[in-house]
Amino acid sequence: MKDKTTNKAANNSVVRRDFLKSSALTVGTLATMPYWFTSRSVLANTSANERPVLGCIGTGSRWGAVGPNAMKFADCAAVCDVDANHAQNGKARVQKIQGNKKHIDLYEDYRKILERDDIDIVTIVTPDHWHSKIAIEAMQAGKDIYCEKPLTLTIDEGKKIIQTLKKTERVFQVGTQQRTEMGQRFLQAIALIRDGRIGTVRKVTCAIGGAYDSGPIPVVDVPKGLNWEMWLGQAPLVDFRFKKDPDGGRWGNSRCHYEFRWWYEYSGGKMTDWGAHHIDIAQWAIEQNGEGQGPVVIEPLMAEHPVELKNGMPTLDDRYNTALRFHVRAEFPNGVEMNIRHDAKDLGFENGILFEGTKGKLFVNRGKITGKAVEELKENPLPDGAIEKLYGGKPTSHMQNFIDCVKSRKLPISDVYSHHRAMTTCHLANISIRLNRELHWDPKTEQIIGDEAANQWQSREQRKGYEIEV
Repeated sequence: MKDKTTNKAANNSVVRRDFLKSSALTVGTLATMPYWFTSRSVLANTSANERPVLGCIGTGSRWGAVGPNAMKFADCAAVCDVDANHAQNGKARVQKIQGNKKHIDLYEDYRKILERDDIDIVTIVTPDHWHSKIAIEAMQAGKDIYCEKPLTLTIDEGKKIIQTLKKTERVFQVGTQQRTEMGQRFLQAIALIRDGRIGTVRKVTCAIGGAYDSGPIPVVDVPKGLNWEMWLGQAPLVDFRFKKDPDGGRWGNSRCHYEFRWWYEYSGGKMTDWGAHHIDIAQWAIEQNGEGQGPVVIEPLMAEHPVELKNGMPTLDDRYNTALRFHVRAEFPNGVEMNIRHDAKDLGFENGILFEGTKGKLFVNRGKITGKAVEELKENPLPDGAIEKLYGGKPTSHMQNFIDCVKSRKLPISDVYSHHRAMTTCHLANISIRLNRELHWDPKTEQIIGDEAANQWQSREQRKGYEIEV
């Protein structure tokens, strides 16, 4: 596959918008119309309530939640997946939701969706190592984006995404749904902290789960319908491996589909999987997710990998290689200590976030929020509008927030800028446990201080033809 980024759709959109600006049809109305309406609806003389047109890139298991949610607000015109079985299943689900009368195009190559002038927004629900390249090219093609987390494979990818976003001014929502959903428990926790209910936060513990040990996985034939070479993308070209899960697990053991999470080549294990959720919330709560903010010290206290590492690289290539168990301590400029752990059973929980302040503690996960500050809400409720102020308006579903921002051109609740800060902490944590040494980070310059070898880990070599171009 040649790496040719096309700007055809973006150029066509500019031409159409320039035409509309000079057209009598738009007098007095253009300023109030969403861009996807001005780019198509006026010329078609259709209703101002026209829904944006959606293209779905990646239609595997996780898309089963994202795609149908998107179709509550948008009309899907095309689906794409390098696995033909996933693509066909995705198309069938779209047709079931939208009705068989509407034609749905099916592609293997995501660029076919980006080339289409009629598609306004895209969902990106692929393995992690594909997120950045597709997202950058989608922005360059003039599309607004809903992309699942974690957004990046490396720190450098986050920098490139931000660079492209500033140039293109697209709307970009990251799929960290804890910012919006889960009974708004996380929003409530942050609102309580911002209102001083536990005093000054001194310590945060994020328990995010561990990875899995697969043992040796044999090389087998590539499944029919899977474009394995394209699935690998920027990662090294390797054999396809698979073995049945002896415990009857849902996914089996392979290098692709959900199991990509346990290979550093394509993801970062639980550190970037659940870390993208909990570390994001934690840094939001302690106000360390803005430009120039983030940790200054990352210290690996403990890590256990399923394979021996040499200079940070796995010495075996036939099994999962992300950390099974870990404990990383991060220091922030405001004096907060964050502990990132696979679990915190000694503190009474396996998954969630514990905030410890000068006046008390507060615990939150997707199922509950507890602590004295929560118990006191009956007698001492949060100030009126505290949640709305934090959210930037009345909280909605995560997908509706994205669509609302597509129309208003405002920053979504899960913006790329803050997500990059959270992911930087996750990536630094993984670098520290792979190299087994403390790192000193300058969040303003975004450089590791005094360790040029570690600094090189901000990016990685990309396979020819799959480079990320900005």
